Amino acid sequence: MILGLFAGPGGWSRALGVLGVRDVGLEWDEWACKTRVAAGQLTIRSDVAMYPTWPFIGRTRGLIAAPPCQAWSLAGKRLGLIDQPLVHQAVSDLAAGRDTREALLGACRDVRSLLAAEPMRYLQALNTVGEPNWVAMEEVPNVLPLWKQYAVIRRRWGFSVWTGILNAADYGVPQTRRRAILLASRVRTAQPPPPTHAKSEEPEGLFGPGRTRWVSMAQALGWGATDRPVPTVCAGGGPGGGAEPFPSGSRKALSTARDRGTWTPHPDTCLQHSGRAGSEPAARSSAQDGQAGGHPGSEADWSWSLRSNNQAHATVRPLSEPAGTLFFGHRSNKCTWVAEPTAPPTGDAESPVVPAPIRITAQEAGVLQTFPADYPWAGNRGQVFSQIGNAVPPRLAAHLLAPHLGKTLTPNDFTLAT
Repeated sequence: MILGLFAGPGGWSRALGVLGVRDVGLEWDEWACKTRVAAGQLTIRSDVAMYPTWPFIGRTRGLIAAPPCQAWSLAGKRLGLIDQPLVHQAVSDLAAGRDTREALLGACRDVRSLLAAEPMRYLQALNTVGEPNWVAMEEVPNVLPLWKQYAVIRRRWGFSVWTGILNAADYGVPQTRRRAILLASRVRTAQPPPPTHAKSEEPEGLFGPGRTRWVSMAQALGWGATDRPVPTVCAGGGPGGGAEPFPSGSRKALSTARDRGTWTPHPDTCLQHSGRAGSEPAARSSAQDGQAGGHPGSEADWSWSLRSNNQAHATVRPLSEPAGTLFFGHRSNKCTWVAEPTAPPTGDAESPVVPAPIRITAQEAGVLQTFPADYPWAGNRGQVFSQIGNAVPPRLAAHLLAPHLGKTLTPNDFTLAT
């Protein structure tokens, strides 16, 4: 089997499915488990730190781990950095077969910090029988020193290991998400997958194939560069209580139209939007007008960007570029589409009325993480956004896993426009 630790809502599992294989995922969060089950993924709901290792010994060829990042992320308090010496000690002890987690946990400032050491408990147990053949691990960049400690131990056990920081945008993800990666193998040289995309298009040359320009948000969502997102009008409640994670009435879940705006999106990921670039906006209900801040004029008057939160240093990216790193949790309602006039008024022309910010929908956020537009997210809005922000982008995961599985990805393996 392939074992997935901290499996989340299925980013790694979705990638494996595209590659034609499956994993068994261990995950604690109730709603992430419900999402996984709805997506048809094999799931054990359990605390990774408490689950025994013996059921996997003698039957595991690959191990994937993406421990929770909240203790280490820039979006949180980063108490994991204070706890880092304790986590290094736990990894060293577990690699030697000594379980000192309980004593170390009591000294941690953030109880989640020590979860980054849990993969070593499984790796040490599996190593006693020469397993697994390969390992793939992902975390926020601050965890790279810990991955380097893992690498030293894995090399001592006969693995080839690579560690480093990769940008998801370099692999066709419409998001400049930087992550610390560890790749290890007993049977091949571990190395990062060759990037397929670049900030600027690179033609084929003497030293290798060319690279396509980074995938923009407009391209991924199936919008033209000036298209306007339609406000979310929520009614009723989602499966976990609270507002629905997806729009009601103002959008349709999927669109099969191929002639929207200036892009030619894949029908499986093209989200319905309000009209063609440069055309008059589609009619809105009074509820929509209330959220949108009045009549905004023609769509050609605006350029739309995604703002990551409401802080002064928030990342703001236009539709023509990839999104910044998507993170949610307590800031889930602050990730918004914002509009700016494309040009200042001339002569006596009145200044256009700029639409108010419009919050991103879970469906849009999921697509920007390279999940299908119809991925079956479970839970209320906050629970869904938390899953999306914590997930590994499936398209990045597929590039990391394909070499270990002897697979080759093609541009059509993910439903993103290119």
